[in-house]
Amino acid sequence: MTQLSTTHKSGQLNAEVVQEIVDAVTSIDYGSVEVVIHDGKVVQIECRKKIRVNHSGSGRKALKS
Repeated sequence: MTQLSTTHKSGQLNAEVVQEIVDAVTSIDYGSVEVVIHDGKVVQIECRKKIRVNHSGSGRKALKS
């Protein structure tokens, strides 16, 4: 989980925050990315990666969302 603080009241996000969001999205094959905003500021980015365990004995497999 990444903690960030930036303002976007002017309608623009800090380039660092945009890059963090892009990195989060491109780092997982299946799952979700949540951007948390408080008082008009991006304060947190959460990544959830989904993995399905294959009980037939062949190991792990990524789960399609």
